[in-house]
Amino acid sequence: MDGLVIKNTGSWYVVYTDDKREIPAKIKGNFRIKGIRTTNPVAVGDRVCVVVNDDGTGFITSIYPRKNYIIRRASNLSKESHILASNIDRAYLVVTIDHPVTSTTFIDRFLASAEAYNVPVTIVFNKTDLLQDSDGRELLDAVDYLYSSIGYDTIIACAKDGTGIEDMTRGMAGGINLLAGNSGVGKSTIINDLIPGVSVRTAEISQQHDTGQHTTTFSEAYPLPVGGWVIDTPGVKGFGTIDFKRNEVAHYFPEIFRVSSGCRYGNCTHTHEPGCAVLQALEDNIIARSRYTSYLSVLEDSDSDKYRKPF
Repeated sequence: MDGLVIKNTGSWYVVYTDDKREIPAKIKGNFRIKGIRTTNPVAVGDRVCVVVNDDGTGFITSIYPRKNYIIRRASNLSKESHILASNIDRAYLVVTIDHPVTSTTFIDRFLASAEAYNVPVTIVFNKTDLLQDSDGRELLDAVDYLYSSIGYDTIIACAKDGTGIEDMTRGMAGGINLLAGNSGVGKSTIINDLIPGVSVRTAEISQQHDTGQHTTTFSEAYPLPVGGWVIDTPGVKGFGTIDFKRNEVAHYFPEIFRVSSGCRYGNCTHTHEPGCAVLQALEDNIIARSRYTSYLSVLEDSDSDKYRKPF
């Protein structure tokens, strides 16, 4: 029987079958997908074949090919990776300008991974009610302009009063959607707005460190009233990229890739070469300094020696 993986609880998965049953299931045997070494061989969003036992539990025997996925490095000292979700129609990256601050490096790393694995992204600027002074609003406008000018869809939101939720509902209808971001940016509150009555647990921001408390332990998909699903994921502090080749990193930064066609050398790394159109665009303020810094950090991630374990 076929179905959709809607929850991961570590050793168990929940499969929503095509005949509308929720089957708790384990993996049959030890398998990996397409040679990807991950901490979770099955991800929320996977279409799978499940054999149902007499007691109502099941075994996942195979996974159908994925159209895409979002993957991150499991830790900065590991080559292992973790798939946040698969078969995503759109990812909504929830970020906050303040309380807590989402770094542009985190945003850019997520966007680069989404570009690499063909996942469309909408950036949701949440908690805009906290930006009371003009400096906060100007920073929001500047960051919003930065990403919208590159070509990314953005939504100005305040889950506390429902601002932006209608736009998200309209965009999510009928699809499989991923909700991602740092802890404390308001993902759980957004889901509570999207699905009245679902009551996903929320937590207060740490006053000492102005960081979020983890309220989501494992990824879980919730059915939307407008049809489709929204996948809630555990909040992450950093986003380690994986499986990027150095000569392809620029492809995942759209504005850098567009400008790079003017480079003198085809194998330009945009770091030091003469006749580099990207470095010139950086000098002319056509490419944002923050984006270029993020590009360099991902380029460093793609260095095979960086994660080499010591003897």
